[in-house]
Amino acid sequence: MSTRLPTATLPLRIFPPVIRDARRPQRLMERSFMVYRRTWLLIVSGFFEPLLYLLSFKVGLGELVGDVTVGGKTVSYAAFVAPALMASSAMNGAVYDSTMNVFHKLKYAHIYDAVLATPVGVGDVALGEIGFALLRGQLYASMFLVVMWAMGLVASPWVILALPACALIGAAFAAVGMASTTFMRGWVDFEYVAVVTMPLFLFSATFAPLSAYSPAVRWLVQLSPLYHGVALVRLANAGVWEWAALGHIAFLVVMAVVGIRITARRLAGLLLS
Repeated sequence: MSTRLPTATLPLRIFPPVIRDARRPQRLMERSFMVYRRTWLLIVSGFFEPLLYLLSFKVGLGELVGDVTVGGKTVSYAAFVAPALMASSAMNGAVYDSTMNVFHKLKYAHIYDAVLATPVGVGDVALGEIGFALLRGQLYASMFLVVMWAMGLVASPWVILALPACALIGAAFAAVGMASTTFMRGWVDFEYVAVVTMPLFLFSATFAPLSAYSPAVRWLVQLSPLYHGVALVRLANAGVWEWAALGHIAFLVVMAVVGIRITARRLAGLLLS
């Protein structure tokens, strides 16, 4: 006789037991807030790179390119690039915090060894660090949205939906970033982070619409996780809806779930063995 799991419990079984048993991830987030309260400039530093890109397009290059069509609406080139840079800001914040910071705590400061001597568990560590990295990316995105509004690059009130889209981007990249960190052997391995993130930044339809790519390259662009985030933020800023948005959301959700699962299993092996 077969038994069927209640439908409500099926989503929970996607995650390993160490994640399902997590009860105190906010404690790790609280610790990160306490650490950064006196070094807040380190938090906001990663925001300036995409901001400088945006200023260059707004002041100079944008006038040479002209207008671009997004979801059937015509916008200036600066307004076309701005949502992509907002999505990139969310990615940068999440990746920076979930890689180098986590690696230092894991390999050198041994913060998590001390943490596990308390009621906090491995699942709390994974979710707490991913959650704080998500919030850092969300901070960058929120600051960028204010800049877009001040520069007149907001095309629709629906741009507010870009913030949950950026939260999803942050969750996906934070989870995968932390999962990747558990495989790193030393600081030299962080060169691979730039090797991955820079092409994502440049070739995720960030500076040109997908139609501008050749058919042979277009499918590679669509494999980029940042492309799906860029598409969501761009649609929100334009105030249009496309059914393809569901595919973009699904891609990022799956990416986040896979990253969390790998992170939990790797941390359990590294910290409990």
